[in-house]
Amino acid sequence: HGMTPLMHAAYKGKVDMCRLLLRHGADVNCNEHEHGYTALMFAGLSGNKEITWMMLEAGAETDVVNSVGRTAAQMAAFVGQHDCVTVINNFFPRERLDYYTKPQGLDKEPKLPVKLAGPLHKIITTTNMHPVKIVLLVKENPLLAEVEALQKCYRVLDLICEKCMKQKDMNEVLAMKMHYISCIFQKCITFLKEREDKLDGFIKSLLKGRDKDGFPVYQEKLIRESIRKFPYCEATLLQQLVRSIAPVEIGSDPTAFSVLTQAITGQVGFVDAEFCTTCGGKGADKRCSVCKMVMYCDQNCQKIHWFTHKKVCKTLKEIHEKQEREAAKEKRKQEKKQKK
Repeated sequence: HGMTPLMHAAYKGKVDMCRLLLRHGADVNCNEHEHGYTALMFAGLSGNKEITWMMLEAGAETDVVNSVGRTAAQMAAFVGQHDCVTVINNFFPRERLDYYTKPQGLDKEPKLPVKLAGPLHKIITTTNMHPVKIVLLVKENPLLAEVEALQKCYRVLDLICEKCMKQKDMNEVLAMKMHYISCIFQKCITFLKEREDKLDGFIKSLLKGRDKDGFPVYQEKLIRESIRKFPYCEATLLQQLVRSIAPVEIGSDPTAFSVLTQAITGQVGFVDAEFCTTCGGKGADKRCSVCKMVMYCDQNCQKIHWFTHKKVCKTLKEIHEKQEREAAKEKRKQEKKQKK
């Protein structure tokens, strides 16, 4: 059927085999398959995130379509491999960023110092768009966590955003993502300049819950404002986001974060996975031991959130216990029915 060894290895999820074949010059964009499938499509169908990433790193084209007119991301979505869709939609080749580390035209200096390219690329390609996660990524890198570095980075992000909107195959999703990260960076700068507690203060503001239900109002408002500030008002994606978010009262579902995440990563209604209450990380498996209602990735995230969670923990515990009692009652009812 015109399947290359690389396609077979990608489809079967063999990571080492794929790496070996690529190292020995396998053509990642070979299109000899009778239905026009590429190695990236097979990687997406297999559901293996690592292989999908590897194909993209090796230069796999994302906009090629097969005989039924679907791209690799659409094929992966069709079979429910949402993690692979996310990886494909969020891929941004390092070379496109490295362009800014060389002086262009009349510039004497490059727009982005070489030492910032790595840390910035890590943030650009993250699939977790949670503002706390982005601030934590900035904070963990001393090179980035400075006013001057962040100014350079957000200007480069704005340039990439503009490029995405002005190129012939316009990429609104990537443009929106760059704009959003740029907005978070600009807020980081404000906190670094004006607050004693700097980025910790920013994280606290993002997590602080309102008294009645612990909903993080500042975070919601910040994300809404970032979206509203997107400079290309004719963009379909912007209009779609505004339509989804505008009618929602602050504190109700869907949150601006979930609407934005769905638009950018293509993750539909967070499927069967737990997300960290602090940083939005996927696959969180540590519960608050008292109320058992909130999830965290690790102790660090729990520690960061405790200052605001402690106000609602007791109430949540009561809700949890009530739910448990009702579930037990329902179970007994079902058992009685079965005995009859």
